[in-house]
Amino acid sequence: MQIKLVVLALMAFAGPCAAAAQTNQALEVRVAEAPDIVRIGATDQLVYELHLTNFSSLPLRLDQLVVKAGEKGTPTKTYAADELAKAIGLVGPVEADPRIIPPGRRAVLYINAPLAAGVARGAISHELKLTKIGADGASFTISGGATSPEVAALPRLSAPLRGGPWVAVYDPGMERGHRRVFYATEGSATLPGRFAIDFMKVDTGGKLSAGDANLPANYYGFGAEVLAVADGTVIAVRDDVPDPTMRSGRTNPSIADASGNYLMLDIGDGRIATYEHLKQGAPVKVGDRVKAGQLVGFLGFTGQASAPHLHFHLADHASILGAEGQPYVFASLTRLGQYGAIGDFFRGEPWPPTDRSETVRDSFPPPNLVVRFPGD
Repeated sequence: MQIKLVVLALMAFAGPCAAAAQTNQALEVRVAEAPDIVRIGATDQLVYELHLTNFSSLPLRLDQLVVKAGEKGTPTKTYAADELAKAIGLVGPVEADPRIIPPGRRAVLYINAPLAAGVARGAISHELKLTKIGADGASFTISGGATSPEVAALPRLSAPLRGGPWVAVYDPGMERGHRRVFYATEGSATLPGRFAIDFMKVDTGGKLSAGDANLPANYYGFGAEVLAVADGTVIAVRDDVPDPTMRSGRTNPSIADASGNYLMLDIGDGRIATYEHLKQGAPVKVGDRVKAGQLVGFLGFTGQASAPHLHFHLADHASILGAEGQPYVFASLTRLGQYGAIGDFFRGEPWPPTDRSETVRDSFPPPNLVVRFPGD
């Protein structure tokens, strides 16, 4: 993906001295990675991050953000109040009010903004309403962060697993979820898990295992065949991490070993399909050419994982933590149901079924969707 970097340091001042105002009030608005338009379920969404850095000597509180699309600047999404507080994350120590950006700190707004059918897919801009904390407590409005979304067609992937029910476990608003964890292991901050999904198999009652839940082998998904999502070349395999025999009593792995056994598949156009937490015993090796649907691994419990599952994402190059996560859609899956919240899934509650199963094509699964992939 071509990285587009647009920085607008915008200042709104009330007072006779612009130089003094710049000392007390300055916010940098930055879009570091071009927005993607992704069909999530039945809705097209803008997905990207808006970086806000406070260069002033006073804390600034963000009261409202309006995302605008197209040449006419049509408002497409407004963040305010509780929704704004949930969408923003402060880099570093957490403040009581996440909307307040202290001097010298950066906040990141994680944007998932639905795009109505009639809204033009052109330029993106932002209008921000802020308040100075302390001094005169003045409020002001700025505009900035102009950018354009990616226009290339998204990769259309085949299923990474067979059958189901599988839960597409993720939550864009989860504080330490994949969507919100930046890494700077190679000198620059990247977000590899921007579109990551943890696939976990359940029964019709929402249970992950049969029998003793402390034994990974009792989990419904453990050992399931993992499949190539497209034709490609195997460019990285790790297969030296032993399979734990129990969930309890494990040593928490270092960040270098957090992915456990993994596999990377170059599917072309600068896209690397990445599979993590695999079972030992890889059936492929580096250099192998594989076809979509071919067996490339087995679902396991290696690395940093609370239960057996398949972590899957696309990246822009072959690095577990030093790459940018890339969007994609699945060519076909059957929607069986959906958890209302990720907490319902982790509590082992039954998943609410749909009125009827429905085949969904060329779509990214919404959070915690219960799906069936083609095959047994």
